[in-house]
Amino acid sequence: MRQSEKNYKRVVIKIGSSLFYSGKTAFRPSVFNNLVGQITELIRQEKEIVIVSSGAIALGMQRLNLKVRPRELPFLQAAAAVGQNALMDYYTRAFKENSINCAQVLLTWEDFSERKRYLNAKNTLFTLLKLKSVPVINENDTVSTDEIKFGDNDRLSALVSVLINADLLIILSDVAGLLEKDRKTIVRIVPEINSRIHSLACPTDKKTCVGGMVTKIEAAKIAVDSGIPCVIADGQENNIIMHLINNPLAGGVGTVFLPKNRCLAAKERWIAFGSKPKGKIIVDEGAKLALFNKKSLLCVGITSVEGEFDAGDVVSVRDKENCEFARGRVSLSDKDLDKVKGTRYHKEIIHRDNIVVL
Repeated sequence: MRQSEKNYKRVVIKIGSSLFYSGKTAFRPSVFNNLVGQITELIRQEKEIVIVSSGAIALGMQRLNLKVRPRELPFLQAAAAVGQNALMDYYTRAFKENSINCAQVLLTWEDFSERKRYLNAKNTLFTLLKLKSVPVINENDTVSTDEIKFGDNDRLSALVSVLINADLLIILSDVAGLLEKDRKTIVRIVPEINSRIHSLACPTDKKTCVGGMVTKIEAAKIAVDSGIPCVIADGQENNIIMHLINNPLAGGVGTVFLPKNRCLAAKERWIAFGSKPKGKIIVDEGAKLALFNKKSLLCVGITSVEGEFDAGDVVSVRDKENCEFARGRVSLSDKDLDKVKGTRYHKEIIHRDNIVVL
C-alpha cells in the first residue's frame, strides 16, 4: 500500500496557542470551534485523535491581567495553573456539545524518562482512546522546572506520537509551512531533514532563528525517524484537518515530512526519543566505529564522562568532536564509570541491545 492510500487511524494533532488565542482579541471561538468540529467528525469516523494543546500560560496571563509574560518561574507556574483550567474548560464544553468526553493529561520529561511511568502513560492514553474519549495533553507547567521541561509543545507532540505509535502527526499553527529562502515559496515535501532544511528555519545564525519553525522541524525529525509522517500546516485553513488526514502526503497543503523506511522498535524509540539523557559519554573513533557495526560499548573506548547518572539511565554517546551519534542505557553510574574509563573492564558499559545509533 502506498503512503497516500494508507488509513491514518491514530493521529496526534498539535494545536498552537496562536490559533485560538490572541493577545489583542483574547479567545478566538470561531477558529477553536472549527478545529473541534473537525476532530468530532473524525471521531465519528472511528479515528483515534490525541490533542497536544498549547495556550495555558497565555490564557492564564489574560485571566490574571498580566500584560507581560512573567520571567520568574513561580509566576509562570501560577499563570499556567490558572490558564490550564480555562483551557480545559473550553475543550470540555466544546466536546460536550458533541456528546464526546475529553480528558486532561499533563506530562513532564520524568513521565518519559522513567520506563514504568512511560508505560503507564501509554496505557492510560490507549484506554482513553478505547473509551472514545479525546486526551488533551499539555506540559505540566505548574510543576515543571528547567531540568524536566520539554521546552515546547512541538517536541511534546512528537514524543506523544512515538509513545502511542501514531500513524500521523499534524502540527497546526498560524504559519502555512516551511518557507524557502525567498521567504515566499512553501516547501511542500521534505524527503529528508538535512542541513539545508535546518537552514531554512534558521536562515542566518542562532541569534536570528525563527524559534517556532526550528522546534517544529526538530519535532518532525523525531517523528519521521520513528516512521511517523509529519505535516506542518496553517490551522486557520478551511477543513485543514480533514484534508490532511484524507491525503496527508499529497504535498498540496502545508509542509510534509516523509517518514524513514526503517522504523525503530518500541524500546529503541524510547531510548532514542522518549528519555531525556542524564549525562554524556565521550568515546574514541574505535568505539564509535564499533557502535556503528552494532557492537556493545566497552570501557576501553571511553575517553571521558560528563553529568550525573545512575546505572540503567539513558545517556548521550558522543564522539571526540562532542557530536551526539547514539544513545543507550548505561550499566554503571557516572562515578563508577569515571574510575574505570579507558581500561579493559570486563563488563559492557552499554550492551548492543540497549544502544540506538541516531
